[in-house]
Amino acid sequence: MKDFLEFRTMITPVIIQIIFWLGVAACIIVGLALIVAGIKIDARSGVAGFAILILGPVVVRIYCEILIIFFRINETLTEIKHDLEERRTAPAVQMPPPVQTAPPVQAPPQE
Repeated sequence: MKDFLEFRTMITPVIIQIIFWLGVAACIIVGLALIVAGIKIDARSGVAGFAILILGPVVVRIYCEILIIFFRINETLTEIKHDLEERRTAPAVQMPPPVQTAPPVQAPPQE
């Protein structure tokens, strides 16, 4: 509840999903109305209605996905921020001392 009141929890993605379904319903209703009008009045209206019926929901989906991308970016950046804060507060891990190795043996020069 505190995150909601401090605007850390976003409700807009849920609203965008509702807008998507309302947009799809509007495209279907307008498309069907224009198809019916095209049958009775003008053939161009029927073609436009068919285009709206098919392409309208796709356009609404693309628009809503673009809006959702902004919120996904925000969520990802928030996760990165929390991970970085955890790393800063976590105790440092002691690395073992490096293992000393003998220098490589050189072959005697051949004459």
